[in-house]
Amino acid sequence: MKSFMNLIRQRRTGVWLLGGWLAAMAPNPASGAAADSSGRIQDGPFERAHRAASRDPRVRDYIPAQRVVWQSSGTNSAVEHAGRLLAAGPGQITLDDRAGCVLRNQGGSPGVLLDFGRELHGGIQIGVADLRAAASESKTVRVRVRFGESVSEAMSDLGGEKNATNDHAVRDQTCLVPWLGTIELGQTGFRFVRLDLVDPGTMVVLKFVRAVFVYRDLPYIGEFRCNDERLNRIWRTGAYTVQLNLQDYVWDGIKRDRLVWIGDLHPETMTISAVFGGLDIVPASLDLIRDETPLPRWMNGISSYSMWWVLIHRSWYRQQGDLEYLRRQQPYLAGLLEALRGCIGPDNREALPATRFLDWPSSENPAAIHAGLHALMILTFEAGAEMSQALDDPAMARKCREAAARLRQHVPDPGGSKQAAALMALAGLEDAATLNRQIMAVDGARRLSTFYGYYVLEARARAGDYQGCLDAIRDYWGAMLDMGATTFWEDFDIEWTRNAAPIDELVPPGKKDIHGDFGNYCYRGFRHSLCHGWASGPTAWLSEHVLGIQIIEPGARAIRVAPHLGDLEWAEGAWPTPFGPVKVRHEKRADGTVESRIDAPPQVRVIRP
Repeated sequence: MKSFMNLIRQRRTGVWLLGGWLAAMAPNPASGAAADSSGRIQDGPFERAHRAASRDPRVRDYIPAQRVVWQSSGTNSAVEHAGRLLAAGPGQITLDDRAGCVLRNQGGSPGVLLDFGRELHGGIQIGVADLRAAASESKTVRVRVRFGESVSEAMSDLGGEKNATNDHAVRDQTCLVPWLGTIELGQTGFRFVRLDLVDPGTMVVLKFVRAVFVYRDLPYIGEFRCNDERLNRIWRTGAYTVQLNLQDYVWDGIKRDRLVWIGDLHPETMTISAVFGGLDIVPASLDLIRDETPLPRWMNGISSYSMWWVLIHRSWYRQQGDLEYLRRQQPYLAGLLEALRGCIGPDNREALPATRFLDWPSSENPAAIHAGLHALMILTFEAGAEMSQALDDPAMARKCREAAARLRQHVPDPGGSKQAAALMALAGLEDAATLNRQIMAVDGARRLSTFYGYYVLEARARAGDYQGCLDAIRDYWGAMLDMGATTFWEDFDIEWTRNAAPIDELVPPGKKDIHGDFGNYCYRGFRHSLCHGWASGPTAWLSEHVLGIQIIEPGARAIRVAPHLGDLEWAEGAWPTPFGPVKVRHEKRADGTVESRIDAPPQVRVIRP
């Protein structure tokens, strides 16, 4: 990961001195702007618009392709010198067309499929050195561009049987490319790009095709390393998955669901805390959904997502200790908690309205949904009591504790669901070790989901089954890496890997297409997102439980360090706090005990077990 990030950071930068440019402009009476004695424009439509403008916090890097996966063949669809597209050139068109890749359409459809090495967010830049158009007077040709998170998606057609789609982001389009010019297109998540020359009788010389990587260039303050490189890769992959989803706001996915789904945000928030520390994008995303969801509406139209909003605020306050920010939430928070109190039935069961949702794999299990929502309400009221106490509102804190006590009088059946059992264990409705033995540990990595997998890991840790958690992480999230993943997916079933080709290969005859042939609900086939932030849970979990760093007082003024190495020989890393990172290294002695070295900022009190 570090070598890749260092590569993409080697870019040229420039500064546009807008103030100096404005100072040099003569006043334009038609604009309504006035100038002072120096000639500087004081006010006008442009200046007012500029004051209202926002600066993009993201950066753009140009990434060359790493390999040519496929190219068409035959006399009617000739491709010459495709390997030239792998050169990391200057990105400038010149009159010398000898260094380009040539596509000639003589009645076929010449095309080339490029692999950029890992999942990216953004688009591509195409540079054209020469062309022969269908009409002699034209200076353009038509090129079809298909983005894909997998090889098979980039090779697919819209409307096909595998649910290829342009939903949320256009990944399949035909564009005009200019003679001796460049064009940029695409706002999506992708690793692979296929280009085809569309019209018979045309030719194009592609001087370069570069990925335009748009992302937030953030340092990884948190770190995790151990003697198991598979776990190290999983930690880094989860961190990178979330980093790609830190775009305008904290998104759910970068290809599909480029939205702020507030319930999905909780695992991402935990990963952000473990890797990046306090980022303004988290409060901005929380506030966006709050402002778009006046009470008594449910956030994103889902009652459980309003509860996750409360839980995210509690987690964020614990990490950052920003009481002033929490005070700004108090009116809405109090109103939401009152609304939730009204959703407890006379039998002390949750009575939340539609839409009743935990995650997609549990969505056809009514018993699991009820058990999960019931436990989630308890967790929400516990969080509400904690934050109300911090906000000096003892009356609301008391109401929350009373609501949680009422709900505890009903113990639902988890319906065999690992997701529901995990929430019940975390809420203390049943013994965590019993739920782990009877449900969560059964079948290992089977029947997990990428979203609620984080809470299953948390609940199994509550049961003391740290080794079982490490095994599940290696088997479940590691299996995605085995299938070519460079980011974690919207959903995954370990059964999909049977006789399946990895995402970075053309699917051979007799093999399953792990991207196009699987998926359910909203993520069937190629609509399935292969970069979803809610799947990053192991990154936060490994830092919290293997490094053993737990926040005890808001703002990390006190932390507990209690490592759980399982079968690992050593682990080391860092955790961001508002005062700087806490650094730890744990080594297992010959007798099985653990020796720890801890380096913490002076403002952070360290508690050892």
